[in-house]
Amino acid sequence: MGAPPLPRPALGVPTSPDDRLRGFVRHATQHGTATSGHHNQNYVLELDESVARLLGGERGTSVTVRIRRAEALPVVIRTWDNEDEILGAVKDVLPHVPQCLAKGPGFAVHSYVEGVPLSSVCANGKPLDTLLMRALAGLLAQMTRVRRSSLPSLPPHWPSNDTDSQAFLRTLAHLADEQIRRPNWSAFGGLFAALGIPEDALVRLADRIPALTRRPYSLLHADLHRDNVIVTYGESLPLICVDWELATYGDPLHDLATHLVRMHYPDHQWSEVIDAWEEAMRRIRPAAVNGLAKDLQHYVDFERAQSVFPDVMRAARSLEQVYSQKNLDEATAEVDRALRAAARPLGLRSVPGPKEIERVLFRWLASHGVRGTQVFGWVPDRRLSLRDDFGERAVLDALSVEGGAPAGQVFKGTAHLNTVVRVPDVPHPVVVRRRLPDVTRREPHFLSEHAVLRSIERAGVAVNAPKVLALGETYANDHFAIHTYMGPEDIDRPPNHPVYGLLPHEADGLVDQLCALTQVDYRQLDPTAVEPGFHGWLKDQLVRLVDELPRTTQQLARQLGLPDAGRLRQLLSRQDVSHRESSLLHGDLNPWNLVRRDGGLSIIDWEMALIGDPLYDLVRHLHLTPTRPEIRDRMFRRWERKLPPACTRDWQKDWQVYRCLEVVRSAYIDLDRIVTGEGLDAPNVRRAVDSYPVTLAIANGALGLPVRTVTIGHLARTLV
Repeated sequence: MGAPPLPRPALGVPTSPDDRLRGFVRHATQHGTATSGHHNQNYVLELDESVARLLGGERGTSVTVRIRRAEALPVVIRTWDNEDEILGAVKDVLPHVPQCLAKGPGFAVHSYVEGVPLSSVCANGKPLDTLLMRALAGLLAQMTRVRRSSLPSLPPHWPSNDTDSQAFLRTLAHLADEQIRRPNWSAFGGLFAALGIPEDALVRLADRIPALTRRPYSLLHADLHRDNVIVTYGESLPLICVDWELATYGDPLHDLATHLVRMHYPDHQWSEVIDAWEEAMRRIRPAAVNGLAKDLQHYVDFERAQSVFPDVMRAARSLEQVYSQKNLDEATAEVDRALRAAARPLGLRSVPGPKEIERVLFRWLASHGVRGTQVFGWVPDRRLSLRDDFGERAVLDALSVEGGAPAGQVFKGTAHLNTVVRVPDVPHPVVVRRRLPDVTRREPHFLSEHAVLRSIERAGVAVNAPKVLALGETYANDHFAIHTYMGPEDIDRPPNHPVYGLLPHEADGLVDQLCALTQVDYRQLDPTAVEPGFHGWLKDQLVRLVDELPRTTQQLARQLGLPDAGRLRQLLSRQDVSHRESSLLHGDLNPWNLVRRDGGLSIIDWEMALIGDPLYDLVRHLHLTPTRPEIRDRMFRRWERKLPPACTRDWQKDWQVYRCLEVVRSAYIDLDRIVTGEGLDAPNVRRAVDSYPVTLAIANGALGLPVRTVTIGHLARTLV
C-alpha cells in the first residue's frame, strides 16, 4: 500500500518560514532516506503531526524534501526559477506528478511518488522494454496538452513566434553560453582551452543553425532520463515524470533529442524510440512531427555540444573530491567521450587523445592543490642546467599554477600547448611549453629548441628570441620547457601577431634579425653541418616526406593531380640554386611565430630551426605571411644591403626556386592536414587549409603540371 495522498494546495504554495517546517527540513537531512541528483539533494521522510497539520496532510504521509545543492555548478539551462509553478501547471494533464506542498529559502517539500527510479530497473546503455519505451513516448506527447496560459511567464528574450523552430534552437544555444559556459569560464576556461574548446564555440554554433521546419511550441520536460522517471507499483500508470525544474517551452523535437541522448539508449533502439514518439505525437499534436527526419539531428547535435561543458566540469570536480588513478582514468574516458560527441556539432577541428586529456586533467588538479597530484616529482633534463635567476623553486611555482591558468593565457598550437603564468619573485611572466602527445609532425625538426635558444643568447646577437629557463618532465613523462614570455607584459591581453602582414618598420626589423642570425656559430649546434648542397638536401627531404605520407593522403593527392614521390623527384631535379654561406635559420616564420612588442617583433617557436641558406628563411617567411609586393621588395633590398655577398649572391634568380619548393611542400602538407585533421586548431593551419584550392593550383603550375579547379566542397565530398 502506498502512502495516503496529500491534499493539493488550493491557494498557492505555503512559503512561511515556520519554525516547525524549518525544523522538519533539518530533521529530514539527518534522518531521511537520501538520494542525490546533480542539482538537488532529496530526502524522503514521513510527516510528523505538527508539520502534517501545517501542510493540511496526515501524519505518517511520506514527502520528499528537496534541497538545492549549494556546491552544484551552474551547468543547466533554466527557463523558470520556480519548479512549483510548473508542477501546478502540469497537474491537470499529468495528475500523478509530484506537487509542491511548501517551500522556503533553498528547499521545497514535494508530495512523494511511490515507486523506484527507472535507472534501478534498467541501467543506462541497456535497451528499454518496448512497453515502457512507448509509455515514455506517450508522456512526452501528453505534455503538449498543457496550455501556455497556465505556465509561468516566459523570459523577454523568448521567440515571439510560437512556431519558429530555428529561433528556439538559436535561443537555446545562446542560453547555454550565457547560463553554462560564461559563469564557469573563469574557473574552467583554461581547462577548456587546453582541450581545444574555444570561448565562442556555442555562439558560433547558434550562428550555424539553418532554417528549420515550423512546429508548434509546447511544454517540454527537457531532462527526461532514467533517474527522472519513476516506475510505480500500479498497473494502470506505470511511469511518472519527476524533477521538472529544467522544463521549458518550445519545439517538441528538443524534448525528443534530450530524451534520446540522456536516456543512453543503445544505438539500435534509437529508431524504435523515434517511431514511438512520432506515433504518439500524431495522435495528440500532429503538427509537432513536421520535418522530424530533417531537423532532429540539429537538436541532437545541440544536446551533445552543450553537454561537453557540464560533462568536463563534473569530471574535473569529481576528481577534486576524490582523487585516485582509477578515478582519473574514468574521468579521462568521460571527457574523451564528451569531446568526441561534441566535436562535429561545435566545429572542433581536432580532438585531443586520451593521453593528452589525462595530462590536462592532472595539471588542472595539481594547480588546485588536490592531494596526490603535487608536481614535486618533476625530473630536470640534464642537458640544461638551471639559471641563477630561475631556480628550482621558481620551476615548481610555475608548474603548480600552470593547470589553473585562465583561458586567455592558454595557447594551443600545432605541436605545443603554451601556458603563460606569473611566478613569485620573478619580475617577468614566463610560458610553460608542453609538447602535445600523439601529434604526427610530417615536417621533421633537426635541432633541439633549447640548444638553439641558448646559442642565440650566448652569441649576444640582436635577435628578440625567448630565453629558455628550464627543461624537464612531470607526471606521465609529460615533457615541458619554460621560456621567458615574449608577449605583452599585461598577460591578460592577448599577444598581437602580424596576421595580415608586416608594417614597413616591422619588415625592416625582421630582416635585421635574420641578418643577425648569420653571426651565431651554428657549428656549436651541429658540428657535422656541411655548407654545400642545402637546396638538394631540402628537395630530398620533401620527396621523403611525400613518400611517407599515409596511403589515403597519397591516393587523394593523385586524384588532385599531384605527383607521387618518384615523379616529384624527377620534376624537382630540373631546379637548382647557387651556393651561399650557411647560417642558423628559424625555419617557420609564419605570422603566429612573430609577436608585436614595444614597437618591434619578437620571434618565438624555434623547434623547426635548421642550418642552411639564409635566403630560404626569408623566402619561407614570404610564403607563409601575406606580404604586399612593396614590402617584399623592401625586405629583399635591405637583406641584400646588410649581408655580405657570400650570403646573398644570385638571390634574384634563386628566390623563386625556393618559393616553388615551398608551395609544393604546402600542397602536400595541407592536404594531409585536411585528411587527418592534425593541427587544425592552430590559426596558421586553419588559414592554410582554407586557401588550399589556390595552393594546389599554384603548386601544379610550378611543377609544370595541368592546373585543376578544386573547391573545399569538392575536397570534402572526395574525402567522404
